Amino acid sequence: MLHYCLAHTAYHLSRRLPKRSRLRFQILVVLVVTFFLVPQLFVLFRPKSSRYCEQPLLRNLTSFIVLTFLMTGFTVVLTLMDPVPREVKVAFHVFGVASFAQGMLTIAFTVTAPECAKTTPELYRLSLVLSVLSALATVFVLFTIPFWLANIFYPGMVLNKRSRAGICYEPVSHCSCLWHV
Repeated sequence: MLHYCLAHTAYHLSRRLPKRSRLRFQILVVLVVTFFLVPQLFVLFRPKSSRYCEQPLLRNLTSFIVLTFLMTGFTVVLTLMDPVPREVKVAFHVFGVASFAQGMLTIAFTVTAPECAKTTPELYRLSLVLSVLSALATVFVLFTIPFWLANIFYPGMVLNKRSRAGICYEPVSHCSCLWHV
């Protein structure tokens, strides 16, 4: 869920900006993605990372990097397009399911690989950090899903800006970036 959550946040932050100021935000997104990608690539190319580890942490890191590149593409597409076509939204939510599965695999592999802390210390520590971040992002998204579903099945019940009503009107009245795609 980490990749999904980051792209989702970038989408909503870009919607808070005027269209003419989104280029600066795009540059900021590229810098953040680079900041997020560099440690992953650094650990991937370390000679110690290719040592034996009982769990497939190296393969997991490789798939995590692939999802990071996909996240970059979705982030660029979602922040550039206004309005976002339904097909892109559906593809993005399918990507969210893949991101959730990747996060759960990262957590499972990391929890079952304490012996890898001795053989591949950088890889294990990065997996540990990515596991914690994935768990936090999953908790956040799982907390918001009931509100998203309630808004789909009962429009206006959760947030109705026109009538200034709904369960979530007060918390998000000043920060609409807390809402969904």
